[in-house]
Amino acid sequence: MYLLDNPLRPYAWGSVTAIADLLGREPSGGPEAELWIGAHPGFPSVVLIPDGTRTPLDELIEADPAVALGGGTESRFGARLPFLLKVLAAESALSLQVHPSLDQAAAGYDAEEAAGIPADAAHRNYKDRNHKPEMLFALTRFDALCGFRPLEESAAVFGFLAGLCEPGSEEAGLLGTVATELGSDAPAALRNAFEALLSADSGVVASVEGAVASPRGLEPNAGDFADDLATVVELGSQYPGDAGVLVALLLNRVSLQPGEVIHLPAGNIHAYLSGLAIEVMASSDNVLRGGLTGKYVDVPELLRTVIFEPLAPPSVPAVTNLLDQELYLPPYEEFQLQRVVVHDGVAPVPLAQNGPAVVLVVSGSVRLDSPKSDLSLHRGQSGFLPDIEQPVLVHPVQGADSPAVLFAVTCGTPAGREGFPR
Repeated sequence: MYLLDNPLRPYAWGSVTAIADLLGREPSGGPEAELWIGAHPGFPSVVLIPDGTRTPLDELIEADPAVALGGGTESRFGARLPFLLKVLAAESALSLQVHPSLDQAAAGYDAEEAAGIPADAAHRNYKDRNHKPEMLFALTRFDALCGFRPLEESAAVFGFLAGLCEPGSEEAGLLGTVATELGSDAPAALRNAFEALLSADSGVVASVEGAVASPRGLEPNAGDFADDLATVVELGSQYPGDAGVLVALLLNRVSLQPGEVIHLPAGNIHAYLSGLAIEVMASSDNVLRGGLTGKYVDVPELLRTVIFEPLAPPSVPAVTNLLDQELYLPPYEEFQLQRVVVHDGVAPVPLAQNGPAVVLVVSGSVRLDSPKSDLSLHRGQSGFLPDIEQPVLVHPVQGADSPAVLFAVTCGTPAGREGFPR
C-alpha cells in the first residue's frame, strides 16, 4: 500500500479555503477547485515510495498491472486505473456541461487525433477515449443544476419571464417562443427550446437579467417563480450576458444536504453551483461545455451529445451490507464508493475492494491492515491499495480523534447491472 501526493487544480471557480479546511492544512492562498486522486495521465497522483523516491501512479500501474490492478480489472479496463476520485469545492458556478458516452468519446478522440488537433489545444473536445459518468457525495450543502426538468414547468417559467420584458422586445419574443415550444407536443420541443436559448446573444440575455432585477420581478405572482428568478440573479452576477443563464432554467435545481448522493450519466447536462463534495468518476477529462464559462464551446458537438429528455436527478441511496459496509453503488462498472466510519475501541471495518482502490481520510487517523503490509493515514492523507493487498481492514488509531472517517473508491461490479445506462 502506498501513500499519495495529489495534484490540486486551481480553477477560478474554486474555494480558497474549503479543501484546506476539510483536509486540515493551510490554504495555498489561491482558489483550490479540485484535488485529483488517481492515475489520469493528465494529472496523476504521485506515489511516495518508502525508499524516498517518487513515481506517478499511472507509471507504477503500467509497470506491473497484474499486481496493481489484478487480472479481472485489467481484462475489463486495460492496464489503467478505471476511476478517479476528486474533492471538489465550488465557490461559484462551473460550466454548463455534458459528458459523452463511451462510443462518442472513442469516435470523437479518434477524429480529433486524425485531424491533428494538439492535445493541449483550447478547441480540443476529447482528451481521451473514455466516457465520464460521475457520482457526487455532498459534504456540505451542495447546489447544482442536473438534467432537464418537466417541460410544463419550463414552459411556465419562460412564459412568466416573457411577461417581465418590454412588450414587443426581442427578449420577450424569444422567451415567448420558447414557452410556446415547450408547451407543444412536438417531439423536438426541448431540443428546439435549448438551441434557441443557447443562441441568444449577450444583449438579449442582459435584458432578461435586467427585467428580473427590475420592479416587474416583484409582481404578485413572482413568488411562484422565486427560485427561478434567484437562479437568474445568481448566475447573471457571475456570468453576465451568458446564454447559459437562460439555459439553466430548463434544468432541475437541486440542493443536496450532507450525505446525499446523485449520479450523472452520459448525455445529462448539468452544472455545479456551490458547495464541497467528494466526486467519483470514470477516469476521463472529456467535457463538452454549453455556457457559464470562458472556455471553448462547441455547440454542434454539444447538441450531438445531450440527451433531450426530462430526467429527475438520479439519487444513489446508501446500501449497508452484511459486513456493515456503507456503500454507494451507481449504475457504472468503473467505480463504487464506500464511506468508512471507525471509532476507537470498536472492531475494524472491512474495506470493500474489487481490484485496486484509492482512499482518502477526512477525519481522524486510521491504520489499513492487509496480509502483506499496513499503512497509517491521518486526516488529509490518501493512499493507493493494489489489488494484491486484499483483504484490507480499517482500524482506528488509539488515542487519535474519534471517529475517523475515510472514503474509498474501487471498481464496480457488473453483476445485476445489465439494465443500467452506460
